[in-house]
Amino acid sequence: MAKPLLEVSNLNAWYGESHILHGVNMTVGEGETITILGRNGVGKTTTLRTIMGIIRERKGDIRFAGKDMLGVPLHRTAHAGLGFVPEERGIFSTLTVDENLMLPPVVAEGGMPLDEIYALFPNLHERRSSPGTKLSGGEQQMLAIARILRTGVKLLILDEPTEGLAPVIVQRIGEVLKTLKQRGMTVLMVEQNFRFASKVADRFYLMDHGRMVADFPVGELPERMDTLHKVLGV
Repeated sequence: MAKPLLEVSNLNAWYGESHILHGVNMTVGEGETITILGRNGVGKTTTLRTIMGIIRERKGDIRFAGKDMLGVPLHRTAHAGLGFVPEERGIFSTLTVDENLMLPPVVAEGGMPLDEIYALFPNLHERRSSPGTKLSGGEQQMLAIARILRTGVKLLILDEPTEGLAPVIVQRIGEVLKTLKQRGMTVLMVEQNFRFASKVADRFYLMDHGRMVADFPVGELPERMDTLHKVLGV
Protein backbone atom coordinates (compact mmCIF):
# COMPACT_ATOMS: atom_id res chain seq x y z
CA MET A 1 0.00 0.00 0.00
CA ALA A 2 1.08 3.58 -0.63
CA LYS A 3 2.47 5.74 2.16
CA PRO A 4 -0.40 6.53 4.59
CA LEU A 5 -1.91 9.99 4.23
CA LEU A 6 -4.95 9.49 6.46
CA GLU A 7 -4.91 7.08 9.41
CA VAL A 8 -8.03 6.48 11.52
CA SER A 9 -7.83 4.27 14.61
CA ASN A 10 -10.54 3.20 17.06
CA LEU A 11 -12.77 6.12 16.03
CA ASN A 12 -16.01 6.47 17.98
CA ALA A 13 -18.68 9.13 17.43
CA TRP A 14 -22.01 10.10 18.90
CA TYR A 15 -25.10 12.08 17.94
CA GLY A 16 -26.19 13.13 21.41
CA GLU A 17 -26.72 9.88 23.30
CA SER A 18 -26.70 7.75 20.14
CA HIS A 19 -23.40 5.91 19.69
CA ILE A 20 -22.92 5.72 15.89
CA LEU A 21 -19.30 4.77 15.23
CA HIS A 22 -17.88 1.85 17.20
CA GLY A 23 -14.11 1.78 16.77
CA VAL A 24 -13.63 2.56 13.06
CA ASN A 25 -10.18 1.72 11.69
CA MET A 26 -9.03 2.67 8.21
CA THR A 27 -6.02 3.93 6.26
CA VAL A 28 -5.88 5.92 3.04
CA GLY A 29 -2.58 5.93 1.19
CA GLU A 30 -1.23 8.82 -0.84
CA GLY A 31 -2.69 8.77 -4.35
CA GLU A 32 -5.28 6.12 -3.54
CA THR A 33 -8.98 6.24 -4.31
CA ILE A 34 -10.83 4.56 -1.44
CA THR A 35 -14.56 3.80 -1.38
CA ILE A 36 -16.59 3.05 1.75
CA LEU A 37 -19.45 0.68 0.95
CA GLY A 38 -22.42 -0.13 3.14
CA ARG A 39 -26.18 0.04 3.46
CA ASN A 40 -27.95 3.24 4.49
CA GLY A 41 -27.62 4.05 8.17
CA VAL A 42 -24.47 2.05 8.97
CA GLY A 43 -22.30 5.12 9.64
CA LYS A 44 -20.64 5.91 6.31
CA THR A 45 -21.49 9.63 6.17
CA THR A 46 -20.90 9.92 9.91
CA THR A 47 -17.38 8.59 9.35
CA LEU A 48 -16.63 11.33 6.82
CA ARG A 49 -18.16 14.05 8.97
CA THR A 50 -16.26 12.85 12.02
CA ILE A 51 -12.96 12.83 10.15
CA MET A 52 -13.65 16.39 8.99
CA GLY A 53 -14.46 17.50 12.54
CA ILE A 54 -18.07 18.40 11.77
CA ILE A 55 -19.11 15.91 14.43
CA ARG A 56 -17.29 16.93 17.60
CA GLU A 57 -18.56 14.21 19.95
CA ARG A 58 -15.79 11.80 19.05
CA LYS A 59 -12.82 9.97 20.43
CA GLY A 60 -10.07 7.83 18.97
CA ASP A 61 -7.20 8.79 16.69
CA ILE A 62 -7.27 10.68 13.38
CA ARG A 63 -3.94 11.48 11.74
CA PHE A 64 -3.50 13.33 8.48
CA ALA A 65 0.00 13.51 7.01
CA GLY A 66 1.20 12.45 10.45
CA LYS A 67 -0.59 15.29 12.25
CA ASP A 68 -3.12 14.66 15.03
CA MET A 69 -6.45 16.02 13.77
CA LEU A 70 -8.70 15.19 16.71
CA GLY A 71 -8.08 18.48 18.46
CA VAL A 72 -8.00 20.68 15.35
CA PRO A 73 -10.85 23.24 15.23
CA LEU A 74 -13.31 22.76 12.39
CA HIS A 75 -12.34 26.02 10.70
CA ARG A 76 -8.73 24.82 10.47
CA THR A 77 -9.47 21.41 8.95
CA ALA A 78 -9.38 22.65 5.35
CA HIS A 79 -6.08 24.41 6.00
CA ALA A 80 -4.66 21.07 7.06
CA GLY A 81 -5.42 19.74 3.57
CA LEU A 82 -8.81 18.01 3.76
CA GLY A 83 -11.61 19.05 1.41
CA PHE A 84 -15.19 17.80 1.86
CA VAL A 85 -17.96 17.68 -0.75
CA PRO A 86 -21.17 16.85 1.16
CA GLU A 87 -24.10 15.02 -0.38
CA GLU A 88 -26.13 18.25 -0.35
CA ARG A 89 -23.28 19.96 -2.31
CA GLY A 90 -23.60 23.36 -0.63
CA ILE A 91 -23.73 25.48 -3.78
CA PHE A 92 -24.53 29.17 -3.21
CA SER A 93 -27.65 29.59 -5.31
CA THR A 94 -27.41 33.34 -5.87
CA LEU A 95 -23.74 33.25 -6.93
CA THR A 96 -22.56 32.45 -10.45
CA VAL A 97 -20.39 29.44 -11.26
CA ASP A 98 -17.33 31.72 -11.36
CA GLU A 99 -18.22 33.27 -8.00
CA ASN A 100 -18.84 29.87 -6.39
CA LEU A 101 -15.46 28.67 -7.63
CA MET A 102 -13.59 31.69 -6.33
CA LEU A 103 -15.29 31.81 -2.93
CA PRO A 104 -13.22 29.25 -0.94
CA PRO A 105 -9.72 30.45 -0.05
CA VAL A 106 -6.60 28.78 -1.42
CA VAL A 107 -5.17 26.83 1.52
CA ALA A 108 -2.03 25.38 -0.07
CA GLU A 109 0.08 25.37 -3.19
CA GLY A 110 -0.89 22.95 -5.93
CA GLY A 111 -4.50 23.98 -6.39
CA MET A 112 -5.95 23.67 -9.86
CA PRO A 113 -6.21 26.98 -11.77
CA LEU A 114 -9.50 27.98 -13.37
CA ASP A 115 -8.44 27.16 -16.92
CA GLU A 116 -7.60 23.58 -15.90
CA ILE A 117 -10.83 23.29 -13.92
CA TYR A 118 -12.85 24.40 -16.92
CA ALA A 119 -10.95 21.98 -19.16
CA LEU A 120 -11.86 19.21 -16.72
CA PHE A 121 -15.48 20.38 -16.46
CA PRO A 122 -16.44 21.89 -19.85
CA ASN A 123 -20.10 22.04 -18.76
CA LEU A 124 -19.13 24.55 -16.08
CA HIS A 125 -17.23 26.69 -18.56
CA GLU A 126 -20.38 26.96 -20.64
CA ARG A 127 -22.37 27.96 -17.55
CA ARG A 128 -19.74 30.13 -15.86
CA SER A 129 -22.04 33.17 -15.68
CA SER A 130 -25.10 31.21 -14.58
CA PRO A 131 -26.31 31.41 -10.95
CA GLY A 132 -26.46 28.23 -8.88
CA THR A 133 -30.25 28.13 -9.15
CA LYS A 134 -29.97 27.58 -12.92
CA LEU A 135 -27.65 24.57 -12.71
CA SER A 136 -28.79 20.97 -13.03
CA GLY A 137 -28.04 18.51 -10.24
CA GLY A 138 -25.12 17.13 -12.22
CA GLU A 139 -23.68 20.58 -12.84
CA GLN A 140 -24.01 21.41 -9.15
CA GLN A 141 -22.08 18.25 -8.27
CA MET A 142 -19.35 19.13 -10.74
CA LEU A 143 -19.17 22.63 -9.29
CA ALA A 144 -18.97 21.32 -5.73
CA ILE A 145 -16.00 19.12 -6.67
CA ALA A 146 -14.33 21.79 -8.79
CA ARG A 147 -14.58 24.36 -6.00
CA ILE A 148 -12.50 22.12 -3.72
CA LEU A 149 -9.86 21.37 -6.37
CA ARG A 150 -8.98 25.05 -6.65
CA THR A 151 -8.05 25.30 -2.95
CA GLY A 152 -5.01 23.02 -3.01
CA VAL A 153 -6.30 20.32 -0.65
CA LYS A 154 -4.46 16.98 -0.54
CA LEU A 155 -7.43 14.73 0.27
CA LEU A 156 -10.75 15.03 -1.56
CA ILE A 157 -13.62 13.57 0.50
CA LEU A 158 -16.85 12.89 -1.40
CA ASP A 159 -20.19 11.87 0.07
CA GLU A 160 -22.40 10.07 -2.48
CA PRO A 161 -21.03 11.92 -5.54
CA THR A 162 -23.35 10.15 -8.02
CA GLU A 163 -26.56 10.15 -5.98
CA GLY A 164 -29.57 10.98 -8.18
CA LEU A 165 -27.51 11.86 -11.26
CA ALA A 166 -28.11 10.86 -14.87
CA PRO A 167 -25.89 8.06 -16.23
CA VAL A 168 -24.04 10.41 -18.58
CA ILE A 169 -23.09 12.65 -15.63
CA VAL A 170 -22.08 9.64 -13.53
CA GLN A 171 -19.78 8.58 -16.35
CA ARG A 172 -18.27 12.07 -16.53
CA ILE A 173 -17.60 12.17 -12.80
CA GLY A 174 -15.90 8.80 -13.11
CA GLU A 175 -13.66 10.19 -15.85
CA VAL A 176 -12.83 13.19 -13.64
CA LEU A 177 -11.85 10.94 -10.74
CA LYS A 178 -9.58 8.91 -13.00
CA THR A 179 -7.93 12.11 -14.23
CA LEU A 180 -7.45 13.31 -10.66
CA LYS A 181 -5.86 9.98 -9.78
CA GLN A 182 -3.40 10.42 -12.64
CA ARG A 183 -2.50 13.79 -11.13
CA GLY A 184 -1.79 12.14 -7.78
CA MET A 185 -4.93 13.27 -5.93
CA THR A 186 -6.03 11.16 -2.96
CA VAL A 187 -9.77 10.49 -2.78
CA LEU A 188 -11.97 9.05 -0.04
CA MET A 189 -15.62 8.60 -0.90
CA VAL A 190 -18.86 7.07 0.24
CA GLU A 191 -20.77 5.62 -2.69
CA GLN A 192 -23.94 3.54 -3.01
CA ASN A 193 -23.45 2.92 -6.74
CA PHE A 194 -21.35 -0.21 -6.50
CA ARG A 195 -20.79 -0.51 -10.24
CA PHE A 196 -19.50 3.06 -10.43
CA ALA A 197 -17.24 2.53 -7.41
CA SER A 198 -15.79 -0.66 -8.86
CA LYS A 199 -14.51 1.30 -11.87
CA VAL A 200 -12.72 4.07 -9.97
CA ALA A 201 -11.61 2.71 -6.58
CA ASP A 202 -8.29 1.09 -5.68
CA ARG A 203 -9.54 -0.33 -2.40
CA PHE A 204 -12.81 -0.77 -0.55
CA TYR A 205 -13.87 -0.64 3.06
CA LEU A 206 -17.09 -2.47 3.83
CA MET A 207 -19.02 -0.96 6.72
CA ASP A 208 -21.74 -2.43 8.88
CA HIS A 209 -23.22 -1.28 12.21
CA GLY A 210 -20.64 1.47 12.77
CA ARG A 211 -17.57 -0.69 12.08
CA MET A 212 -15.36 -1.59 9.14
CA VAL A 213 -15.96 -5.30 8.61
CA ALA A 214 -13.74 -5.80 5.56
CA ASP A 215 -10.93 -4.09 3.65
CA PHE A 216 -9.85 -5.33 0.22
CA PRO A 217 -8.35 -4.16 -3.09
CA VAL A 218 -10.39 -3.93 -6.29
CA GLY A 219 -8.66 -7.05 -7.61
CA GLU A 220 -10.38 -9.15 -4.94
CA LEU A 221 -13.91 -8.12 -5.96
CA PRO A 222 -14.83 -11.42 -7.64
CA GLU A 223 -14.02 -13.50 -4.55
CA ARG A 224 -15.76 -11.00 -2.24
CA MET A 225 -19.10 -10.95 -4.05
CA ASP A 226 -20.82 -13.36 -1.65
CA THR A 227 -19.98 -11.07 1.27
CA LEU A 228 -21.06 -7.99 -0.69
CA HIS A 229 -24.38 -9.64 -1.55
CA LYS A 230 -25.02 -10.33 2.13
CA VAL A 231 -24.02 -6.89 3.40
CA LEU A 232 -25.13 -4.69 0.49
CA GLY A 233 -27.66 -6.74 -1.40
CA VAL A 234 -25.86 -5.99 -4.70
